[in-house]
Amino acid sequence: MIAPIVNTIKPEIIYPERDGNPMADNTVQFRWITTIKSNLDWLFAQDEQVFVAGDLLWYPTEGNNKKRQAPDVMVIFGRPKGDRGSYQQWKEDNIAPQVVFEILSPGNTQTEMNRKLLFYEHHGVEEYYIYDPNKNELSGLLRNEQHLEVIEEMDNWISPRLGIRFQLSEPELIIYHPDGQPFSSYTEEKERAETERQRADNERQRADNERQRADKLAAKLKELGINPEEI
Repeated sequence: MIAPIVNTIKPEIIYPERDGNPMADNTVQFRWITTIKSNLDWLFAQDEQVFVAGDLLWYPTEGNNKKRQAPDVMVIFGRPKGDRGSYQQWKEDNIAPQVVFEILSPGNTQTEMNRKLLFYEHHGVEEYYIYDPNKNELSGLLRNEQHLEVIEEMDNWISPRLGIRFQLSEPELIIYHPDGQPFSSYTEEKERAETERQRADNERQRADNERQRADKLAAKLKELGINPEEI
């Protein structure tokens, strides 16, 4: 009797890069997601070991492609910058995102948000911030030894990890960089960067003009038989 051949090769597990859900349900939610993400990019631009992502699927457990979340914005300290199709934690020194932001839309249900909270709590998120731009309501949770606990007073709260400050104001939330500058939109930051570039160009041009005038004066003095270095 011939023994049956047993296939011991395990099928490859695919970790999809999309979950079929849109990044945002409306322009307000999209604006907040991109504003927070881009400002955190600028904040940590000089630190190669801080990875900031928006709407990126996070898989915490190898072998399980059903357990996943795509935070609106997440920040991971200790992981290099760079492009990723998804954040597969076991390939990232098993470092979980430390800070997560969710921007609410009218389509978010309480059941969905409860599920996200349990996921983030179970998988080690240290700071979790939820902002509802339609109601202008901000809530936050901070990890103690075991669990995420509600931050009782969010007005002027400073993130332990990020150093940014949240100010509850009207008509909407204001977030400040550690240097006191408010978060700005992509357009505002682009305009600011262009202004800084023009200022630097003007300074370089002014220095070049001064150097050219000095060179011409030195040449003229030499024509007159005067050593500029002896003046």
